[in-house]
Formats: sequence, structure tokens, C-alpha cells
Amino acid sequence: MQANKITKEAFIAFIKSRKYADESDFDFLYEIYEMVIETVNEVSNQAKNEFNVDINHYIVILYILNEYKYFLFTIKNRDKTDVFENTDSLQMIASLCADKFLTNEKLNFKSEAFLNRFNPPISTLDLYLNFSLRTLERISFKDRGATLIRDMLLKALKMGKCILTLLIDGFETEAFSTRRTLHENECIMLCLVKNGKEMYEGYFKHIRYALAYRGQIKNKEEVDQIFEEIKSEMKEHGLKSKDMKKFIEYGYLYSSKEITPENPIKLNFRDGVQKLAGLSSYAKIYEMASEIAHSSPLLLFSRRSYYFEITILNLYESFFRLEMIFEALYKSANSKEVIEQYDRMKKIYLGELHSIYSICKATFLSNKKIDNQK
Repeated sequence: MQANKITKEAFIAFIKSRKYADESDFDFLYEIYEMVIETVNEVSNQAKNEFNVDINHYIVILYILNEYKYFLFTIKNRDKTDVFENTDSLQMIASLCADKFLTNEKLNFKSEAFLNRFNPPISTLDLYLNFSLRTLERISFKDRGATLIRDMLLKALKMGKCILTLLIDGFETEAFSTRRTLHENECIMLCLVKNGKEMYEGYFKHIRYALAYRGQIKNKEEVDQIFEEIKSEMKEHGLKSKDMKKFIEYGYLYSSKEITPENPIKLNFRDGVQKLAGLSSYAKIYEMASEIAHSSPLLLFSRRSYYFEITILNLYESFFRLEMIFEALYKSANSKEVIEQYDRMKKIYLGELHSIYSICKATFLSNKKIDNQK
């Protein structure tokens, strides 16, 4: 079945809607478009119903626009009129666009997934993540501690969306290892929120230390002063020169009042950040995710459904903790009327998320019990 081309007028209207304003390119681009459609029609006739070649013309045009812009970038020292007169350039761009449309849109690799994006465990959490992210992007704070938490929360929630995308695309182990990074971010954030101003100041100070250590500060006198400060603080804590890197990375933890001779910490993630955050119960899962992130045999020889289930559960658990931080930020930056609207939304959807989590957890524990009995 032959796909009809859209008219030149419709073609131009669409590329103008994409903020493409150089009208001198329009004829050339439409000629490429015609060649791509002809190629796709030829493939469709030869395929004999082996795969569906329905054409989304606007996706074809987006391939063309981006391919053409990149092509111009690669030949930026040449006059564009030379390109228009060169049939080889025309055919090359058309061929690339046809190949990419057919392969990326029609023969795109897809791993079988356990849930799709419309399934409530995915769609409900995605709804809340979208609301939270759009809200956080509109909020600003004068206090740099609150700004830091806002930025860390934005990054954490974006990772939550990334994990959902990986899960619905059938990439469970990749989602599980990404959740490891989310967990690190979450633990640092919880430490900061729990310990307040002193730890915020310590964290900012150690950012400055890290910049000096990595050569990002160019003023030699300032760098020398920073390293003297680092050495002095390390001496106070009984650290040796070999401990400098981990002190720079984790030394801000010493500002916590929870650290005592009876409750010491180590300058690492597991026995430092994770412990102070109160999330040591995740140590084994974190270790497992680290093994996968470093391409151990677990990456290849693992039951997909297990990693899907444990990632969903861990993501929900992280989200519930992050939502409490979000709520505090949200309510500190909005009026009473807006907060009341948020409370109504939260009552519906957070309750739904807790219900979904309970069902997912019961299913996971049931499957785990069956596995243990085998």
C-alpha cells in the first residue's frame, strides 16, 4: 500500500511550527521528504506484510530537520548553495532519514516488559512525579540550604522517572542499578535535612574542598589556603594523609551531633552517609546493585522478575521519604489556598500509591516464598 505525501504547504506549516525560519531551505527539505517517502513506499512493497510500515509523516520530518541541521554543522565552512546543487548530499540525507525512520521507528528493539506505562503502579507514580517536578521547577528560595535541597530533590525525582522509563522498556537490572544512585542522593539529602544548618555549611565547605582537589580553582594562593585548612581539620579528627580523598568526600558528616564515641562513623557511604540517614537496612540491596553496576555475573544470570519487583518496591519506598521533604518545601513556599489544593491531591494520590505499594509488596513476598520452597 502506497503512503501519500503531505502537501508542501502542510510540510512548511509544520516545520515553521518547530521554529524553523530559514525559508531558503524549504524547497530543499521538501525534496528530501519526497525521496524519503518514496524509499519507505518501496520497502513497504517489498516487505510483503512482514512488518507494518504505516508512516507518521511528522516523525519523518523531524528526522529530516535534525539530520539536515547536523549536516550543515559538519560543513559549516561551505556555502549552503553548494549543498543544494549537490545531488549526492540530497540523496545521502534522504537515505539516512529513511534508514533511521524504518529502523528506529519500525524495527526498534524492545525488551518484553512486565508492565506498560498505563498500568497503575507506573502511571500513578508517574503522575505524582510529574506534578512534583513541575512544581519544584517553579519554586525558588533565597536560602542556599533550601535551594540545595530543592536541586537535590529535582535530581532525585528525575531519576525516579528514569527508573520508570527503564522498567517499562524492559530494562530491569539497569533500573535497579540506577536506583542505587537515587538511594545515594536520597541518603545525602536525609542527612542534610536531619542535621540542619551546621551540616549544610559543612557540605558547602567540602564542595569547595573538592573543587580545589580536582584542580577547578585556579588561584594558587586560595588553593594553598584550602589545603592547609583540610590538613588542619584532618588532624583534629585523627586522620592521615592517605585519608584525604575520603575526608574531602565525606568529611561534612562530622558536623552531625549524632556522632559520638559510642556511635562513630566511617568516611564512606555504607558506614557513614547511609548510617546517618537511618537507612542501613538497605545495605544488602545497595551492595547487590553495586555488583550489577560493576557488571558482576548477577548482571547476566538473574531472574528478571525479581529485579523488576525489588526495584518498584525500593522506588516507592524512596518516593515516600522524598515526598515528605517535597511537602515541607512546597508548604514553605505557597499560600494557604494553594496548600489546601495540594492536601486534597495528596489525600487521593498518595493514598493510592500506598495501596499499590502494599499490593506489590505482598506479591513480591509471595513470589519469594514460592522460590524458597523450590
